[in-house]
Order: sequence, then structure tokens, then C-alpha cells
Amino acid sequence: MAVVNQYKFYGKTSTAAESGTLLTPLVSETIIIRSFRVTNKSGGNTPTITIQNNGFPILWATSLDAATTVELLTLPMVVEGNTSLTYTTVGTVTDGVVIAISYLNIKKEVTT
Repeated sequence: MAVVNQYKFYGKTSTAAESGTLLTPLVSETIIIRSFRVTNKSGGNTPTITIQNNGFPILWATSLDAATTVELLTLPMVVEGNTSLTYTTVGTVTDGVVIAISYLNIKKEVTT
């Protein structure tokens, strides 16, 4: 079995109150998130955001100050294969809430 490491970036802009999936590694993958930033691009609105890792709250209904960026992690976070990292935005987000994730994707590759 070989292990292939890939450093990646994922970005998402939410411009409406919505829920969605950010990352879903395959069964043969493990993701280690190093940086997880959320930016509220609005100068006046303060929407809320919830982040969940496999259904467990990482950030729960936190209000985002106007025109700010917040780093959510102080330590790396693991997202195991066949689970999902999800988000929900609520409130006025028409100017955009930007989610930016830098991570290491460890792929387990079977060789014969």
C-alpha cells in the first residue's frame, strides 16, 4: 500500500442563507486541515455560520463581525474518510461569506 500526500486549497463563497458540504474525503483518504478561515465581506451585516465535522459541531451559530476574517483552528483538524465537513450560513450574506481551507489530503493507494 502506498500513501500519496497532496497539499490542497478549497474555497467557497456563500451569498445566500444555505447549507452545504465543503469536503467529503473518500474511504481511502484522510484530510488534515491546517488552516480554516471564514471572511464576512459585508461592511454592515453580521450573518452566523455553523461548521460541522461528521455531524459534530466545530463552530456553532457564531456571528461573524462585519468586514472581518476569522481563523477557526489553533491546531490541525482531521476529517476521516467517508465523512463530511459541512457548513450552514444564516442571515444576510448577499455580500458573501468566504470559506477558505488549506489541507493535506492523504490518499491510500493499493498497489499490487
